[in-house]
Order: sequence, then structure tokens, then C-alpha cells
Amino acid sequence: MARLKNVTVTLEEDVARWARVKAAQEDSSVSRLLGQVLKRQMSDEEDYERAMRRALARRPFLTSDGRYTTREQAHARRTRLR
Repeated sequence: MARLKNVTVTLEEDVARWARVKAAQEDSSVSRLLGQVLKRQMSDEEDYERAMRRALARRPFLTSDGRYTTREQAHARRTRLR
């Protein structure tokens, strides 16, 4: 099991109240609830970074002769005659 580290957290009163209620609903402590929330956030960010590195490492699948559509061309709308 990972070593645990005690930290002091200062919360706004309404946030602390919500955290106590949420922790009680989950039969947990505020400390454990915050630890789970932070661990999930850390994991999500690590997953995103890994996915970004994989995506950027891929070779491009489209080729171009150097001429790209301008923003105006891409967003131009044709008017329809009725």
C-alpha cells in the first residue's frame, strides 16, 4: 500500500459542509474523499498527456501540396435561391 501523507486543507465553509455530507453518504471521511478526487484528477491528466503524446507521435495521414483552405473559404455559405 502507498504511504500516506497528512496535509492541511483550507476550504470555504459551504464547500467543507458539502464535503462532510458527501463523505458521510459514501461512508467515508473528508480526507479519503479528497484523496480520491485528487487521485482521479491526477490519473485523468496523466491519461490525457499519454494520449496526446501518442497522437502527436503519429505520422500525418493527410498530404497537401501546401495550399490550405482559408478560414473564410471553410466557413463560407452559399445562398440558396428558392
